[in-house]
Amino acid sequence: ICVIAHVTAKTMPHEDAECKKGNAPNLHDPATRELSVVVPSYNEENRLPLMMDEALDYLEKRQKEDPSFTYEVIVVNDGSKDQTAKVAKEYCKKYGSDKVQVISLEKNRGKGGAVRTGVFSSRGKTILMADADGATKFADIEKVEEGLKNLQPWPEGMAISCGSRAHLEKDSIAKRSYFRTLLMYGFHFLVWFLCVKEIRDTQCGFKLLTRQAALQTFSNLHIERWAFDVELLYIAQRLKIPIAEVAVNWTEIEGSKLVPFWSWLQMGRDLLFIRLRYMTGAWKLEAKKCN
Repeated sequence: ICVIAHVTAKTMPHEDAECKKGNAPNLHDPATRELSVVVPSYNEENRLPLMMDEALDYLEKRQKEDPSFTYEVIVVNDGSKDQTAKVAKEYCKKYGSDKVQVISLEKNRGKGGAVRTGVFSSRGKTILMADADGATKFADIEKVEEGLKNLQPWPEGMAISCGSRAHLEKDSIAKRSYFRTLLMYGFHFLVWFLCVKEIRDTQCGFKLLTRQAALQTFSNLHIERWAFDVELLYIAQRLKIPIAEVAVNWTEIEGSKLVPFWSWLQMGRDLLFIRLRYMTGAWKLEAKKCN
């Protein structure tokens, strides 16, 4: 298994999202906004409007209260086959391309690949990952911001604050089948055993990173599917980036792209390969720079 993991590893992350030329925004450049919100979207024409309305209402209200607060929302259309891009572009027209932009990928790369693309095109001092389904109340950004603030002083400007649903686990277990509960516990054990020790909920799609933390973690990120959150936090722990876990409000929204058995199986394989590929040196942590 170690040999297979080593031989099949991609030694470098995709460069297309990392090093942009010309005047396009780039994560390596100094921040010009207070906050960037990256929204990975795959076939989300029905769920995206609710999330965008809630997020933009909050952000606009916050900007009116504090004119120094600047933001951008980056919707990454991950090769959708529906009208996701069209829906997202309506918000560009309404709020202006300086506040809302849409990046469309020709082929579906997976949630991790979509988030990575958006992060490397961001301009914010802090960067929030937020799911397109709006399962987490957007106003809870204040909770993860407080979590980030409590980690100060940040070593080399790096810190991560993760939204967490761990406090809701007992209620969710009562509503799940025994099989799904077994899969959940199995996944949590593998995460703890192979990769991330101190974070109870690695999969909540509501994470806030400082710009420097985003640069160092996403520059080294390889996984592009569901388990990318685990590799992200594994990298952060290896780099000794402080991480906060903050309870947020969360509601399950119909339309999840997660296929219970096969998605968990894929994530389990990815967790094993994350550990083995870093352990065998197939993947190495490096600080990458663009010229």
